[in-house]
Amino acid sequence: MRKVVTNEPLVFVPGLACTAALFAPQIVAFADQPIMVANTCEKESIAEIAEQLLHEAPERFALIGLSMGGYIALEVMRQAPDRVTRLALLSTNARADTPEQAEIRSKQIRIAAEGGYDKVAPSLYPAWVHPSRHEDYELKETVIEMAQDVGPEAFVRQQKAVMSRIDQRENLKAITCPTLVLVGTDDQVMPLDRAEEMHAAITSSALVMVPECGHLSTLEQPSITTKALQEWLVRA
Repeated sequence: MRKVVTNEPLVFVPGLACTAALFAPQIVAFADQPIMVANTCEKESIAEIAEQLLHEAPERFALIGLSMGGYIALEVMRQAPDRVTRLALLSTNARADTPEQAEIRSKQIRIAAEGGYDKVAPSLYPAWVHPSRHEDYELKETVIEMAQDVGPEAFVRQQKAVMSRIDQRENLKAITCPTLVLVGTDDQVMPLDRAEEMHAAITSSALVMVPECGHLSTLEQPSITTKALQEWLVRA
């Protein structure tokens, strides 16, 4: 495996109902580098979350976002591209929600608001992981614990932020830093063509498709995902 020679700060941005635990294997792998995990729980818009990240982050940093974290990362690139040295977009896409997706989120908000939040993560888990991981109780427990740590109020704020996000496709062509676009080949949440679309639009990007992997690449296939990030970190 290629040795990481850079010591630039890394900013990880978790996905919906996720915490730093989403990146636990990568945080261990990059322990010699300055690391920050963005706060995604306090604001109700992607733009505000990005603004908070920029306020709290080092002056220059490498940015890694998964799913909702990718939406935030793209907004950071829109607001302050000169502060990002390199960009990793994992299991995410540049489009806004469709009406159908927004309705699903609205239903999940209602469930959480009406006291059913404990049911949300278990119900989402099968769609978030590769079918071979459906009975992986350790992984499932990690996902449920992350959701519990986020809590229903923050989950509702996150869903509202995701529902109201802008379409970022027109902004992709302005991204010039070394970029990794990574997606699981069996991601039921994020179609492969969304990753291919971003890769085609960002001329400085590399596309990695992770085999036998669903939406949570950092936890489902940590070795492959970490290797892709290590290679990304030494790209000129």
